[in-house]
Amino acid sequence: MKETNLLKNQAYINGIWTGAASGKTFEVTNPATGEVIATVPDLDRSDVQKAIDAASAAWPAYRDRTAKERAALLRRWYDLMVEHKEELAYLMTIESGKVMTESLGEVQYGASFIEWFSEEAKRAYGDVIPAHSKDRRLVVIKQSIGVVAAITPWNFPLAMITRKVGPALAAGSPVVVKVPSETPLTGLAIAYLAEQAGFPKGVYNTVTSANSSEVGKELCENKKVRKLSFTGSTPVGKILMEQSASSLKKLSLELGGNAPFIVFEDADLEAAVQGALVSKFRHNGQTCVCVNRILVQEGVYEAFVEKFTQAVRGLKTGNVLDKEVQVGPLIHQKALKKVQEHIQDAVQKGATVTTGGEKIEGLFFQPTVLANATPAMLIAREEVFGPVAPIFRFKTEEEAIQMANDTEYGLASYFYSRDVNRCWRVAEALEYGMVGINEGLISTELAPFGGIKESGFGREGSKYGMDYFMEIKYLCFGGVAKQ
Repeated sequence: MKETNLLKNQAYINGIWTGAASGKTFEVTNPATGEVIATVPDLDRSDVQKAIDAASAAWPAYRDRTAKERAALLRRWYDLMVEHKEELAYLMTIESGKVMTESLGEVQYGASFIEWFSEEAKRAYGDVIPAHSKDRRLVVIKQSIGVVAAITPWNFPLAMITRKVGPALAAGSPVVVKVPSETPLTGLAIAYLAEQAGFPKGVYNTVTSANSSEVGKELCENKKVRKLSFTGSTPVGKILMEQSASSLKKLSLELGGNAPFIVFEDADLEAAVQGALVSKFRHNGQTCVCVNRILVQEGVYEAFVEKFTQAVRGLKTGNVLDKEVQVGPLIHQKALKKVQEHIQDAVQKGATVTTGGEKIEGLFFQPTVLANATPAMLIAREEVFGPVAPIFRFKTEEEAIQMANDTEYGLASYFYSRDVNRCWRVAEALEYGMVGINEGLISTELAPFGGIKESGFGREGSKYGMDYFMEIKYLCFGGVAKQ
């Protein structure tokens, strides 16, 4: 790493790099090698309270800064991320197992939210409403919501932070970021860059802890926290929602998924194969918008399975720092076990392994394709979060929509068709917050990211993103009739 200052092993609270009051620490391990790469503080509730208190104390002065001043801070932070993208990507790769090319892409993607919201800070417009009487004037303004807590996942250790704190900081709200215990180093590195960008003390805070439930409870129950944004599993999201009820905290929850990828008979099969490949095996299948179920119409089923299997066999697994490698390890032993259980269950119920299906070494697992998958299989109901692609068969458009929607989740979905009428029908019928039409990669800072049903609520990114981090206030001016 060129910039050694980016490797931080302390939490960042009120402008100070600090350890836990208890002195406790935990280890960060490289999933590709099993090597311990750092030791960071294991904070408890009392430590997190200090971070919240610091953010609360910094709020009045920070919210009073002009939107242009806040925009300038964000822009400097964005420039620093881009300047240090190689070092940030290296940190991300060694702690998450994400291959280097994807890590470089995530740095740019994550930084794009900071760039976007640096611009949106100056566009948090209100409204003037035509009055209902001559002596009144009605105005709507938007104001900073207050202290924002962000709980982020290990699979996108940079972008999931920036997608939350970008709009919060743009709106005038200080933040407390709880980084994941598996991948805290990337989050600490960008906290250092935020410090270098000039954010005042207390405005940006980053806490590390191996006790996520204890820290999460404090962030939910502490009344000084006005907004909580969480990305993670649906069961944990429900717990956080319950814990936030006592203070009626505003929430944004981006939770689990069970993304369908539908291939109709009129699709461009080559394009569909490539779309499924990049969407399924991105970060080794460990993303919330990864394809979980491939649904193929019976007329092209055999052809798709053959083409897709060949494409998957061409994926290169190995050294995650090698820019030619496309598939890295799973994050931990629990994830590996889940992949093996899903494959075993599917095979017992009639699925055929057309490629892969075996552990390689350590936490590496062969990219796997399962033909003849059915709704009775565990993988049809649960998010596998690994390099396994089950392929289901359907007959009609109506059946495909029914199969796709037959889940409690509703985050991302995808389909391929060259019939423009079908594209509109299916896009409107799919019960998902995001739909990719003839496209397998849909994430961008320009569009609203989020789900429906048990995949959560709230949107991040786009022009809609700021609204979830601001309060809308109505002003009624009376006694202004003409003299």
